[in-house]
Amino acid sequence: MDMIIDFPGGARVDAHFRGHDLPTDQPPQGGGEDAAPMPFEVFLASIGTCAGIYVLGFCRQRGIDTTGIRIVQRNYRNPFTGALDKVDLDIQVPPTFPKQYHSALIRSADLCLVKKTLENPPKFEITTTEVQMA
Repeated sequence: MDMIIDFPGGARVDAHFRGHDLPTDQPPQGGGEDAAPMPFEVFLASIGTCAGIYVLGFCRQRGIDTTGIRIVQRNYRNPFTGALDKVDLDIQVPPTFPKQYHSALIRSADLCLVKKTLENPPKFEITTTEVQMA
């Protein structure tokens, strides 16, 4: 899948794919207007929302109501490099959630493709191409 990344002004950098627009921006201290999440925040949110898709699928397959279920994601960064060191996903369920499914819910979230990609990262190739503007 191709994504088109463009620069609509200010500190905005937006992605366009499959008919969707994903805006990003920087906070004022980064030269932006904080009109959208920062790219790193979008990356972090993809981890929890991906795990959430698997939790949702697990519950739907079993007819379990998802009311009151949420995932709290805690991100820990290395204080020296700023890089992400650890991500905790806490799947919070209401007392009515069937206890026999707690560990299965964790196994479902563990199937997240974003998580699996981070565990086996892709190779990156960055190039420059000159194109004629129409």
